[in-house]
Amino acid sequence: MALQGEYVPSNAEWVRDQVAEYEASGGERANTLPGSDDKIVVITSVGSTSGKLRKNPVMRVERDGKYLAVASYGGGPKNPAWHDNFVAHPEVDLQDGPEPHSYRARLLSGDERADWWEHAVKTWATYGEYQKKTDREIPIFLLERI
Repeated sequence: MALQGEYVPSNAEWVRDQVAEYEASGGERANTLPGSDDKIVVITSVGSTSGKLRKNPVMRVERDGKYLAVASYGGGPKNPAWHDNFVAHPEVDLQDGPEPHSYRARLLSGDERADWWEHAVKTWATYGEYQKKTDREIPIFLLERI
C-alpha cells in the first residue's frame, strides 16, 4: 500500500521538477541524473519531524529486486535529511518505472554493508569519490519490498 498523507515538495527546484516529471511520465522521462545517463529512482518517505511526505530522486542501485539508498550527500559532512526520515519511518515507497511499491528500509552494517557498498560503487563509481571527501562512513539503506 502506498504511503498516504500531505506531500511537501523539496525546497530545491531541480528536485521538485525532476520528481514531478518522473511521476507524470511513469518514469519514462527525468529518469537519469541531470546531465548524465545515470539512472535514478524516486523514493517517498515520511518526514521524521513533520510527518509529511517527502520525495527524492536517488541513484538507481538494484540487485535481485532489492534497492540501496546511499546517504552520500555528495560526500558532505552530514547526512541528507531523508536519512533521518528512513530511521524514524522505515516504510517507504520506491518508484522504478510506472508505479511505486512499498519497501522497508534497513540501515546496513558489517559484512552486509561491505558487500552492498561494493555493489553501489560498481554501479556508480562516484560513491567511492564521495567517501574520500568525508570522515563519516556513508550510511546505506537496503530497501526490501513489503
